[in-house]
Amino acid sequence: MNTLDTGHEDSSHAGHRPGGLRGAWWMLLLDAALIILFAALGNRTHLSGLGLVDILSTASPFLLAWALSAAALRTWHRPSRLWPDGVIILIATVTLGMALRVVLGLGGAPVSFVLVTAGVLTTFLLGRRLLTGLLVSRSRG
Repeated sequence: MNTLDTGHEDSSHAGHRPGGLRGAWWMLLLDAALIILFAALGNRTHLSGLGLVDILSTASPFLLAWALSAAALRTWHRPSRLWPDGVIILIATVTLGMALRVVLGLGGAPVSFVLVTAGVLTTFLLGRRLLTGLLVSRSRG
């Protein structure tokens, strides 16, 4: 099954899990690291704090939104699936992350920030799935 398939997985592919469940968790940790990188880049661009607490404070609403959506979709079974899992996680991470950012008093959600967030997280989260999906497909022959 490739990462664009919308059908059911067969057990021989186990959802693009190189190394089994351990490989899936590494891919999900990579998602979290990419969200933290997004926050660090944003803090650097806007001359915000670059300490670990500053970066994690910026990343936290998006990490929470990502974790909730990943858990709801049980993405450890299909960590490289682009459609629909990756797209749903992206939309949930951006929209719920923005809502949490505002509700928790961590910042606003001006349109420009929403657009930049959507663009960067699309590149990071969907790009990661595309690349890891291609690598897994190649490793299978």
